[in-house]
Amino acid sequence: MGSSCVSGSQAGLLLTSPDGWTLEYALRFGFKETYNEAEWEALITGLTIANHLEIQKLEASSDSQLVVGLVSREYKAREASMAKYLAHVQGLKSAFQIFRVLKVPRADNIIADQLSKLATARELERN
Repeated sequence: MGSSCVSGSQAGLLLTSPDGWTLEYALRFGFKETYNEAEWEALITGLTIANHLEIQKLEASSDSQLVVGLVSREYKAREASMAKYLAHVQGLKSAFQIFRVLKVPRADNIIADQLSKLATARELERN
């Protein structure tokens, strides 16, 4: 997952199977969010798509230390908005036999970040 908040909120989402096939999404949210909120929205979207695809084992990666720390219970949510997102993700992740989230360096999250920028570029083309 990757996100960008330069002109509104957008995120990139990349789903990869163990066999190597990928689904790539450039997401544009219809409301303004912070960087971390965009990361949460990308995670929620990814969990929802994976659930619809009936995936049972899921590994998510994010370059957001806050999101990864909260989901893995290393951190406690101090803001109401973060607690709300966390509760939503906890509910969604119960659909999977195995779920884990990993922190990746931003430099290793290139494709998701490029997809988030693509969402911005497409919006600019429409205007």
